[in-house]
Amino acid sequence: MLDRLDHALRSRPERPAVLTATRTGAPRVRATRGELAELADAFAAALHARGLRAGDTVGVAVRPGPRALAVLLTLWRLGLRGALLDPGAGPDVLRARLALARPALVLADAAAQAVAGWARPLARRAGLALPDLAGLGPVATVGPRLPGCAPALDLGAPRAGVPRAAVDGDADAVIVFTSGTTSRPRAVVHTRASLSAGMATVSSLFDAPGDAPVLGGTFFVLVPALTRGAPVALPAANTRILTRQLARLRPCDTYLTPPRLRDALGAGARFHGRVWTGSAPAGAGLLERVRDAGAAEAWGVYALTELFPAAAVESCEKSAFDGPGDLVGAPLPGVRAERDGAGQLLLAGPAARHRYLGEEPDPWVRTGDRARLDDTGRIVLEGRCKDMVLRRAENIYPGLYEPALHVPGVELAVLVGIPADDGDERLVAVVQPQRGADEPALRAALSEPVSRMGTARPDEVLLARIPLSGRSRKPDRAATAALAARRLGPA
Repeated sequence: MLDRLDHALRSRPERPAVLTATRTGAPRVRATRGELAELADAFAAALHARGLRAGDTVGVAVRPGPRALAVLLTLWRLGLRGALLDPGAGPDVLRARLALARPALVLADAAAQAVAGWARPLARRAGLALPDLAGLGPVATVGPRLPGCAPALDLGAPRAGVPRAAVDGDADAVIVFTSGTTSRPRAVVHTRASLSAGMATVSSLFDAPGDAPVLGGTFFVLVPALTRGAPVALPAANTRILTRQLARLRPCDTYLTPPRLRDALGAGARFHGRVWTGSAPAGAGLLERVRDAGAAEAWGVYALTELFPAAAVESCEKSAFDGPGDLVGAPLPGVRAERDGAGQLLLAGPAARHRYLGEEPDPWVRTGDRARLDDTGRIVLEGRCKDMVLRRAENIYPGLYEPALHVPGVELAVLVGIPADDGDERLVAVVQPQRGADEPALRAALSEPVSRMGTARPDEVLLARIPLSGRSRKPDRAATAALAARRLGPA
């Protein structure tokens, strides 16, 4: 698909490609299709002039936008392997992970270099940190260069003779760092074939007319939309501006993470067309609120770094599901789903990662999720394997019961275990109310689902704001358990 995108950009160079929003929410062209192609050509010439060749690894620390997309196109064209540096992973973890794939060059914008340098104390407050980039390999600045930045990438390098790499689908395309420790880092390696398969699946979901705008900031949204001719708007970071942006743009497809959706709904956002969300749990209540706010359809996408996307479910189907657990939908075409002996969900398919860096290839992705397949083959999650709570010798999997806590007025809810004086665990339901919810009425509404939980009935129900963590802003269970322990005190 990236080959098709390169051709598509050049066929209609005058049309807008990437949009941002003014303070009033009005769309502003950040880059045309021709400008994206031109930038990719300049990057390709610069990297070729530096001696980089197919198979080399390039670290990428560039904020989402036209430059990051042009870098991706360049790496694809030259057959280079990109290692995406996530400033949310922490410097020690990133340094350990990159020791497995020492980059021949690190491409970084001024913001990334500030996070790794003079702005480190400020960035750390926002949960962002990068190691000294120069310690990872040679560094070149992409975009405007500020004092203290590495030398800029030479965009005046000659373009004649820059090849298009002749590599097959088995060649590595990208390394994405996920879980693991500094002593045993985990890094997902996707090949050109698996990356293309994932983007093709997304493209089959986004089957809107070619010129209808799309709102979303991930490569898996940008590439398929731009390939079919649609302009893509990067979501505004400010929630109020995002709300205006949605009203002015009226995108046919919108992709936002659940935390961003909740913030937008709280600010009174109205939606249009189809809305997609994933990367963190999205309950039926959240999807229903999106439909109530004007969306024609609201979809939850089950996806992993190792396999994106794996399954999808629309709000009506999810709301009609009345069994235990979290329905995430039928496996998408080409995805195979099984369970191992412990009930863990295993996935395989063309879009699955090839291997973890430094490990042997494995066709099956071990998701870490307990799940079952219903009579029609749909995936129903029952919780994270590692999140089990042991209370009175009873194994309790929170994901099996948390969906029942999402009654009207609840924004987010998790079950966590906290230590009890007798060495056992207390089970606490931590519930985050929606803005303006009446707390006594909310507790009354929660009493019925709590009473039906049987041996998993929580010892306490705590109303509090749930901490989030990571790139996708998932509930931080460890921090939530610590919060519950502080607020509730000893048993």
